[in-house]
Amino acid sequence: MTLKAIRALHASHRDDIGDLVTRRPVPGPRVQQVDPFLFLNHHGPQVYPRNNRGLPFGPHPHRGFETVTFILEGELMHRDSAGYESVIRAGGVQWMTAGSGLVHAELSPEDFKRNGGPLEILQLWVNLPARLKFVAPRYQGLQADAIPQLEIADDLARMALIAGEWDGAKGPVESITGNFMSTIEASPGGRIDVGGLAARNVFLYVVSGQVRVNGREVAQHTLVELDLAGDRIEIEAQTPARFLFGHGAPINEPVIAHGPFVMNTVDEIRQAIVDYQAGKFGFVAG
Repeated sequence: MTLKAIRALHASHRDDIGDLVTRRPVPGPRVQQVDPFLFLNHHGPQVYPRNNRGLPFGPHPHRGFETVTFILEGELMHRDSAGYESVIRAGGVQWMTAGSGLVHAELSPEDFKRNGGPLEILQLWVNLPARLKFVAPRYQGLQADAIPQLEIADDLARMALIAGEWDGAKGPVESITGNFMSTIEASPGGRIDVGGLAARNVFLYVVSGQVRVNGREVAQHTLVELDLAGDRIEIEAQTPARFLFGHGAPINEPVIAHGPFVMNTVDEIRQAIVDYQAGKFGFVAG
């Protein structure tokens, strides 16, 4: 087996949204995507005071991709025009396939706005190939107790297995494109050797702490860009660390992104705007 070479390390850049602390490693100045992974926002960590305004993500549309939202601390209320609604709490995950198009809102529940508390959220955008861009929308909201927690690395690390398979266990989300997705918390010395990565792009973002990837030091708030060639990686925690770890087969298609729409052509973007303005995505209350 051959280690994947590290192409670059990409530090997140700050891009706060109002009073919401936001860091973004991709897209960035030197990396536009890690095909099929398009975009990551890291919100927080921060503590909201009592009687706060909550999250600012009122009703907005999407078409052509999936959003995966990891609630590390706090809670998040979801509503969408396909009729899905939930409140997901710390340790839970939302996996929404926008597909042909919908409107959704991601807001703080009333009790969080009233009482305040800690908040930390990751949102990852995952592309869909042309053949699936108009698939029917769907939503899966999972609380922490619905996600397998696997002791790995000689019990020095714990993996929350969201999608895909690991050592005989299977994540509860069935990715329509066969992506693997997890979050991992590791103690110092926890060493994870991952194989089976041939012809797959790895998405590895260090949320907190410091790790060593294939022998190279990686600080928190950093995305590790790895080469497609090779079939394994080694990750070792240097401090208590948390990281997002996923992988998927590259789509290798044109990506035309305009705000909340990700399609293959400019004409498809224009049509998405027309369809949204005509109300074809439906409506949802803020």
